[in-house]
Amino acid sequence: MGEDTDTRKINHSFLRDHSYVTEADIISTVEFNHTGELLATGDKGGRVVIFQREPESKNAPHIQGEYDVYSTFQSHEPEFDYLKSLEIEEKINKIKWLPQQNAAHSLLSTNDKTIKLWKITERDKRPEGYNLKDEEGKLKDLSTVTSLQVPVLKPMDLMVEVSPRRIFANGHTYHINSISVNSDCETYMSADDLRINLWHLAITDRSFTDIVDIKPANMEDLTEVITASEFHPHHCNLFVYSSSKGSLRLCDMRAAALCDKHSKLFEEPEDPSNRSFFSEIISSVSDVKFSHSGRYMLTRDYLTVKVWDLNMEARPIETYQVHDYLRSKLCSLYESDCIFDKFECSWNGSDSVIMTGAYNNFFRMFDRNTKRDVTLEASRESSKPRAVLKPRRVCVGGKRRRDDISVDSLDFTKKILHTAWHPAENIIAIAATNNLYIFQDKVNSDMH
Repeated sequence: MGEDTDTRKINHSFLRDHSYVTEADIISTVEFNHTGELLATGDKGGRVVIFQREPESKNAPHIQGEYDVYSTFQSHEPEFDYLKSLEIEEKINKIKWLPQQNAAHSLLSTNDKTIKLWKITERDKRPEGYNLKDEEGKLKDLSTVTSLQVPVLKPMDLMVEVSPRRIFANGHTYHINSISVNSDCETYMSADDLRINLWHLAITDRSFTDIVDIKPANMEDLTEVITASEFHPHHCNLFVYSSSKGSLRLCDMRAAALCDKHSKLFEEPEDPSNRSFFSEIISSVSDVKFSHSGRYMLTRDYLTVKVWDLNMEARPIETYQVHDYLRSKLCSLYESDCIFDKFECSWNGSDSVIMTGAYNNFFRMFDRNTKRDVTLEASRESSKPRAVLKPRRVCVGGKRRRDDISVDSLDFTKKILHTAWHPAENIIAIAATNNLYIFQDKVNSDMH
């Protein structure tokens, strides 16, 4: 990734589109499973759509399979909290897959208050030849049963069944912003503005423990809130959470049951010359992701993505400007509430390239080795199968190239907030309003 010759090798398939956009159709989360064979999206209407990768074509084995709709189900419904007179939206905030341990797949989905564990199974055979039931499943008259037969399994059209296994409720006073499955495959955590809960996947009536609680005795003393959290990919005792002040706190559950005292604090000192009214807003971390190796953390704030080394707390080891040209627009972005948009970020499988979204349906990629970056666009115009993505460039002033777009022409209603990267291959999923784009590099196996 980096050179134009590389980006021209990125092909994509366009999966989901509606000409008329309703609020319920807007995609609110995207997540690959651990093998990358399944991809789940959640939307503001409480639905989960699972896509499955088709097997490679025998005629063209070098062409990797496309993703097609595998299953769709309603995960959450709108609710009303009568005690607090609050309406609870059905919008899916996050989806997390559990590592596959048998033929079935499992995922967690959450709205603002309730987390659900779903089991996805396949059925392609049905039993026939019951002794006590007829073909429609009704009980036979026992007097007509004169002989016994052995039931047999007959092939049938593949049926995907999704069933709720657990419902984890009443654990959060505030809106859940993130969930993360632990590497022990037995526990997971959920975070809201002031609290992080640890749950056991087999216990639904209570959270295991409140591992972080930053709620002050007097709410007027509140200075920051929790914005995201994630377990370390290899060490089940470590997790990190980010705050609206731009800091990261690494916690070790071996030290204490309540991790209000962090093990490490990652915080970059502010440059006084850059101090402004918007400084605290744009420094709020909207997403944090451990690298696959577990050595680094990736964070996204409003204008930048940063890479942190777990062994260095003082400052990030890498900082990449996502859309620095917006610094002059912060006042209008504040008035339109865009400055509070929460962009996500993701690593590629080898931790060498990072990706995050921007406005105008642009998304950005940064190569950590070459330090090259590229801006690409997820748009209907470039959504034909096998089409080639061309790098885009935003022009602030001065001379403009033919394909440049002016910063004043950017559409701030089109924003790439949710992205996901295949865990092993060079395939990415981009959610743009109600459309899901899947791009893949069919030439390079890695994006260097």
